[in-house]
Amino acid sequence: MKTREFRIALKNAGRIDPTSIEAYEAAGGFKALARALEMLPDQIIAELTASNLRGRGGAGFPTGAKNRFASESLCRFCGPKYIVCNADEGEPGTFKDRIIMEQDPHLLIEGMIIAAYAIGATRGYIYIRGEYHPSIRRIRQAIEASYRKGYLGDSVLGSGHALDLEVKLGAGSYLCGEELTLLESLEGKRGYPRIKPPYPAQKGLWNAPTLINNVETFAHIPYIVEKGAAHYKTIGCASAPGTKIFTVSGDVNRPGHYETEMGVTLRELIDGFALGVARGKAFKAALVGGAAGAFVDETVLDTPLTYDDMQARGAVLGSGAVIVLDEDRSFCDMTASILRFFRHESCGKCVPCRIGTNLLVEMIESVRQDKAGRRQMLAQMVAEARYMAGTSLCPLGQSPILPLGSLMRYFQDHF
Repeated sequence: MKTREFRIALKNAGRIDPTSIEAYEAAGGFKALARALEMLPDQIIAELTASNLRGRGGAGFPTGAKNRFASESLCRFCGPKYIVCNADEGEPGTFKDRIIMEQDPHLLIEGMIIAAYAIGATRGYIYIRGEYHPSIRRIRQAIEASYRKGYLGDSVLGSGHALDLEVKLGAGSYLCGEELTLLESLEGKRGYPRIKPPYPAQKGLWNAPTLINNVETFAHIPYIVEKGAAHYKTIGCASAPGTKIFTVSGDVNRPGHYETEMGVTLRELIDGFALGVARGKAFKAALVGGAAGAFVDETVLDTPLTYDDMQARGAVLGSGAVIVLDEDRSFCDMTASILRFFRHESCGKCVPCRIGTNLLVEMIESVRQDKAGRRQMLAQMVAEARYMAGTSLCPLGQSPILPLGSLMRYFQDHF
């Protein structure tokens, strides 16, 4: 059973002074950037593509393909391109990006500089949720130090490539964690979702090609550039190379964040890293992926935690949040909390989500004290959530089907 971490995104966390760019340099920081500047942009994108790095924000889209789409949308001299880091992290149970920003902020910046050089972006933004005060402070300090050292500015390390970075703050909207809604917020507009297509790589920030990645995704780029795609693919498993930060909370003895190779099982996370279910209780379920995730039972404990393996089991990996429920937890109470969260966070732009989230809360509240009617009501809620998923504009309206559908699949007799 795995009990030791393998760290890439958190390699310096707890080891160096996160406020010191000199400490980051002494630990090997910015060596990957120097190497990247000796490569052609297409070579960097080819390495990212060959590494099979998938986005660590939840969707798992291939990072190399995303970079290539943004690179090819316009030639490098035909107009502005932007690079954006999604550091909003509003998914309940998820706090991995906060750890990177607080304990190794220069790693994020190095990854963004490399990616910006690869696609030809000259301006970038780090969109951080407004409640992350230590993260905001650390990132701003790291940006200032990077300008002072010549890693940012008119000519990055004398390469002739210019890049300016700036922090932008979110205002507490869960919906702004969705990339197109985030762009609306960055442009100073109300956080309403856009219709896809076009996608950000085609028309993103101010209608210019834009690359958007998650904090953890950017944190993997320096490692891939320095070590090479072939080495990166020896870590993890064939379908999902590399590592993943899992944030484990709920009824466990040692909640926290753990970075380990992709393919670790839920059992290894809970028993090996988090030291088992708390208070000697029996395992009942785990909610994997946060509120927009799926409940799974003991039959999934030995399934590798990868995007494809979890999808095959009717679940999702999502952001890597794992919330453990012991034998005494109520599915009805937990589901009511999730559905109230979605209702509160709905922007109200589209009718299916605005009405549907209210209706789902009313339905769950009507049976919280009536165990006899719960199974029938769960079926009705799943039907409503499926309708919402097929007609809503953005992922929020498409999210309730994930926890509700998984309850129907694994726990309909125990709801």
